[in-house]
Amino acid sequence: MFLHSARHAWAGKPARNAACALLTALLTFPALADHRLPGGHVGSIDDHGKNAFSLPAPGLNDEQKTTFVIGNSFFKKAWVAAPASTTARDGLGPHFIARSCGACHLLDGRGAPPPAPQGISTEQPMALLIRLSIPGRAADGGPLPEPSYGGQFNNDAIPGVKPEGKVLIHYDELPGQYADGEAYSLRKPRYTLTDLGYGDLHPKVQLSPRVAPHMVGLGLLEAIPEATVLAHAERQKREGKGIAGQPNRVWDAYANRHILGRFGWKANVGSIAHQTGGAFHGDIGITSRHFPEQDCMPSQQDCLAAIEGGKPEIDDRRLSQVIFYSQTLAVPTRREPDHPEVKRGEVLFHAGQCASCHVPSHVTGPHPDIPQYAAQTIWPYTDLLLHDMGEGLADHRPDFEASGRQWRTPPLWGLGLIKTVNGHTTLLHDGRARDFAEAILWHDGEAAFSQTYFRTLSKTDRAALIRFLEAL
Repeated sequence: MFLHSARHAWAGKPARNAACALLTALLTFPALADHRLPGGHVGSIDDHGKNAFSLPAPGLNDEQKTTFVIGNSFFKKAWVAAPASTTARDGLGPHFIARSCGACHLLDGRGAPPPAPQGISTEQPMALLIRLSIPGRAADGGPLPEPSYGGQFNNDAIPGVKPEGKVLIHYDELPGQYADGEAYSLRKPRYTLTDLGYGDLHPKVQLSPRVAPHMVGLGLLEAIPEATVLAHAERQKREGKGIAGQPNRVWDAYANRHILGRFGWKANVGSIAHQTGGAFHGDIGITSRHFPEQDCMPSQQDCLAAIEGGKPEIDDRRLSQVIFYSQTLAVPTRREPDHPEVKRGEVLFHAGQCASCHVPSHVTGPHPDIPQYAAQTIWPYTDLLLHDMGEGLADHRPDFEASGRQWRTPPLWGLGLIKTVNGHTTLLHDGRARDFAEAILWHDGEAAFSQTYFRTLSKTDRAALIRFLEAL
């Protein structure tokens, strides 16, 4: 009765009054019956240590566990230049940014930009890559590659081949202030490509930095029905809160057609199979059946002349084992979900409209390769949709249907363990945010209300919201 009366009494206040939003969240807060098991009963693991992101889903059978172990080996071991005695692992390059998948996804976790003392980073990034394109669309509807350097800038190469160049990162500090007067600072990166190996870049080149995300729960995200994702886009439009998620439609080399984008910072990849084959090709320089040609541009004659490690350099069987490994990494269980501060933070998360895009739970449908993943209630905190995040985060580089201001809602499960696994807390698509607070403060565009809501909370409530995120 008190809640009903209070709600009625506040009806004339501004619709975005933070206290009113909090009360509304309390009235509509969802039941969280399975939230302790974010990967469902078959995909959650109760391990919060250094290897929290590297363990197999407990629901796998013995044969699947064997495939997982073999895939793990090819994910983590370094490739070498051809020719070599280790023929199963030769064919590195000619251009590359890493020698293994695990070099970017260390312990299957999240990458970070290199250190930036005094706001300048001269150390070459490995877990942060630079996408390249020019205005226009390729034949598959995706970005049009830069004529001399292709779709990705690779800062390393095998002997006898020139690296494409170096990446320099400069950070500008942008001061700000919470409503209670506490100061904060956000760092904004600027990227410069230097020591170019193949001439000048196109005058209209578009650059987009991308940090390697952590790997947990990817197969479960594949199992979310497309109809569920599209329904969230329709729901957001009906709610009229200024949030309007958009699905991306992308070319998938395995399906040989355009499908719903689910992965990548712009939902620019539709399947883990395509993501894995594409990463071997673009990041390590390893060809496969669906990515059969070396990623050398016509002007890169030394790249074109380099010795290959076979055709293809990784066969279907080995690549499928790595794909399966990537699909079946377990999601760590939540920590202290019943702690009063965590529960308070969860209420604030909903009151701030964060859950409109970071949708807490989904029920999976059938997965073509992992039958156990069907009919699982999972808690990834994503809608897999694209959202306009404002000018501050814009890269001005379209990617299939994604605009230069749109980004996919990233899953939040496991974020609180990145410091334990990877030793850092950098967030967002380029690692500019040094912690959860900075990541929230960069939200704008469709997420402007959530950013303002967080900025106007008391220090105690800000800490509670962050404590909730750290518990995911």
